[in-house]
Amino acid sequence: MRKTIAGINMTIDGYCDHTAVTPDEEIHQYYTDMLTNGGIALFGRITYQLMEFWQPFVTKPSGEKAMDNFALAKDSIPKLVFSTTLTHLNWQSARLAQHTIADEVANLKQQPGKDILVCSPSLIVAMTQLGLIDEYQLCIHPVIAGSGLPLFKNITDNIPLQLTKTKQFASGAMLLHYEPKK
Repeated sequence: MRKTIAGINMTIDGYCDHTAVTPDEEIHQYYTDMLTNGGIALFGRITYQLMEFWQPFVTKPSGEKAMDNFALAKDSIPKLVFSTTLTHLNWQSARLAQHTIADEVANLKQQPGKDILVCSPSLIVAMTQLGLIDEYQLCIHPVIAGSGLPLFKNITDNIPLQLTKTKQFASGAMLLHYEPKK
């Protein structure tokens, strides 16, 4: 059965604001590898539209190898977008979800293939509430944002996690791998 992995960059004070952190080449490479080894990426509308930033780098590379490779990996992975307002997606490798999060994820988990990557704060929260996350990969950057979108907003249950792995980046960012305790 495929595994669901929630992966996100966040500040040390728990906010997931892409403008507050600056991933370096090493972190871009980590996420490029994650996308390359993933089977499908799940997005909410807001994050999907933010990720469209990477589309131009596919045909017009920036010259920064890590960013260009990340753009190519982001372009090639199939994407499933959960939105009630979008009617058209600009990425050829993307499709709109037709069913509930629970139904779509249950269907994806039964299919053969690589891991399911959960790439939006809203989906991470919704899937956490549904007990659908198998692993959290939280990349904590050495930045205090002071405000922004808290990652686990609206989570009211106590969900014990078990640390399974860590990775320290040269920038001082720490990648923490957690799994829900069984």
